[in-house]
Amino acid sequence: MCGIFAYLNINVSRERRYILEVLFNGLRRLEYRGYDSAGMSIDSTSNLDSDFAPPPILFRKEGNIESLVKAVYHEVAATDLNLEESFSVHAGIAHTRWATHGEPAPRNSHPQTSDPEKEFLVVHNGVITNYEVLKETLVRHGFTFESETDTEVIPKLAKFIFDNMNEEGDRSLTFSQVVLEVMRHLEGAYALIFKSRHYPNELIACRRGSPLLLGVKELNEEASIGESSNDTEFLSRNGQPKELFLSSDASALVEHTKKVLMIEDGEVVHLKDGGASIFKFDHAKSEHNGKFTRPASVHRALSVLEMEVEQINKGKYEHYMQKEIHEQPESLTTTMRGRLIRGGSCKSKSVLLGGLKDHLKIIRRSRRIVFIGCGTSYNAALAARPILEELSGIPVAMEIASDLLDRQGPIYREDTTVFVSQSGETADTLRALEYALENGALCVGITNTVGSAIARNTHCGVHINAGCEIGVASTKAYTSQIVVMAMLALAIGDDTISSQARREAIIDGLFDLPSKVKEVLKLDQEMNDLAKLLIAEQSLLVFGRGYNYATALEGALKVKEVALMHSEGILAGEMKHGPLALVDENLPIVVVATRDACFSKQQSVIQQLHARKGRLIVMCTKGDAASVCVSGSCRIIEVPQVEDCLQPLLAYHLTVLRGHNVDQPRNLAKSYTSKTSFEAIDSMNKYSQLNLSLRPPLFISPTSRRKIRINQIEGPNQEKMVYIRNEQYMILPPLRYQLFTMSDKQWKREKKEKNCKLANNRKIED
Repeated sequence: MCGIFAYLNINVSRERRYILEVLFNGLRRLEYRGYDSAGMSIDSTSNLDSDFAPPPILFRKEGNIESLVKAVYHEVAATDLNLEESFSVHAGIAHTRWATHGEPAPRNSHPQTSDPEKEFLVVHNGVITNYEVLKETLVRHGFTFESETDTEVIPKLAKFIFDNMNEEGDRSLTFSQVVLEVMRHLEGAYALIFKSRHYPNELIACRRGSPLLLGVKELNEEASIGESSNDTEFLSRNGQPKELFLSSDASALVEHTKKVLMIEDGEVVHLKDGGASIFKFDHAKSEHNGKFTRPASVHRALSVLEMEVEQINKGKYEHYMQKEIHEQPESLTTTMRGRLIRGGSCKSKSVLLGGLKDHLKIIRRSRRIVFIGCGTSYNAALAARPILEELSGIPVAMEIASDLLDRQGPIYREDTTVFVSQSGETADTLRALEYALENGALCVGITNTVGSAIARNTHCGVHINAGCEIGVASTKAYTSQIVVMAMLALAIGDDTISSQARREAIIDGLFDLPSKVKEVLKLDQEMNDLAKLLIAEQSLLVFGRGYNYATALEGALKVKEVALMHSEGILAGEMKHGPLALVDENLPIVVVATRDACFSKQQSVIQQLHARKGRLIVMCTKGDAASVCVSGSCRIIEVPQVEDCLQPLLAYHLTVLRGHNVDQPRNLAKSYTSKTSFEAIDSMNKYSQLNLSLRPPLFISPTSRRKIRINQIEGPNQEKMVYIRNEQYMILPPLRYQLFTMSDKQWKREKKEKNCKLANNRKIED
């Protein structure tokens, strides 16, 4: 996952220094999305009236944003670049990178360029799955590649298309036509921003799978919210001074404007002359009667961000993670606000989830409920599984999204699938959602991001309303996810009279939850002292059972993520089946033994670990210290009944004491919107038809080792059967083709039918 940002000022004078600072601040807000390297591009001069402007200035640097800032100002000083030069119109683009292709280095940083003259520049978030085939083709046409990224093929492809069309005499070629032609040949997930010397003061943004927003700031008069985004109303070319922003996330926009446009999948936004033209691009509909048509323009409405600048500032805290841990009482209150109903003297306590109320009957009739998530979201679902099974009586299955896809596990029409994701954009979870939709299951989304891909594509769902979470390691979103899924269990089991008393007790407990979390957070200093004892350790085991098994997994994950210390969450019932061999007097072991149905079993586990001289740290309910540690040799931490937020607190202090960056763990990013496998974004359509054409020559860009049937549309009728590997491609004559991908079953069936025909022909000849 990467962060992309752009700033375009129109008819308002801005100095180069101001433009640089806007781009720097945008990248700082997006740094949680990647911090391996960063870069930006700005105009070299304010005189861009000609059709072919001077080359833009490019800055790229490995390391975090501050490394880029230092490098930029060092280069400015060395080249005597005038920071006071004023621009009435200027388009700047910037990027912060989480490496997927190529090591963190300036050559692999974005923006990527088309050639040494920087005719086209691109910043990219996502993965281009057919980049190897595109790269081989462009190399054959004389292009030289400097980076190891998949992104570099995009600006070079844009230049190739631009040069070819100009050679054919098409001098009226627009920027959007070039980008639309590029999009037809790209496969994968991406959000892109294009900048070009041929089209000064213009930017084009497009999206397919990765998030992207447009922010609008009118400087003279406020445009009314809800206006349609056409030339005469929204962003009209009326000469009014305005500032336009493009960003991967709303957190980089809120300090400038709250008026935003959520760019949808397949949309292309062309910013020119103070206006925005929006087109809907569709691969399947881009060709009509053998000619590629310009997509129809789209009229969209602005929305207002429900976010304040204070939410994305650290305030009195040193790190975002520390701030978000201490925000949990407020975030839990917000999560439950308006959803928990105590009722009057005659009314029972209940739960109201507006996003699910029309689907509850279907969920109650489900064959099973399948929770699907990754990382912390999976652990949150695991924590909620016992209460959901208890109150609903429906079998609950747990699936890690990537594993479900690898196994192609069975999903039935009678299933209810629940997709849990903080960002709502996690690539593996989105692919699992496509898989579930393909199999006809009811899909429920639980996410923290309004308007995210999961929120849009599921049948129904619940927003956790935890607020903006910037620290890479999830904290307050985890506890809010558990609360939402507990409320989901209460809503599903609301029609069962026998469990009414149990449900009301849980609702009372939820109302008391924020105050108990505040009590846990008072253990901050105690956790700091414990972290000092563990600072030199290389490994940590965390045992949990029942409801606390998920707590053990999440606690170990947090220590692993941010403290860079090996830690493992273990189901206490499995202790004797291998993990006990690791126990000695040197290995620190955390045992979560709160007062619940498994308390007596956890007491037995503690005794067995103590007998083997284990170095124990026991977390228990207040008043149970004597019960869990009779000999007094254990370190005891007494907590209220709800303790899920305690483990992230320990991980925070361990990280700070070990000298690591809490908010930016090594090799991680906030959410992963890039696929790990080289498959097309529309993997749901296994037999998708793709139209491929590039003035000459044509080439085929398969994304995996698949059997291909090519039907020639123009020219003599003939059919070819070819087998194309990733590292190979096929150069075809300058004709149009249709490409069909076939599954192995379809291929074998056709091969069997062909063999049968051959056998029958031999019998006739005999």
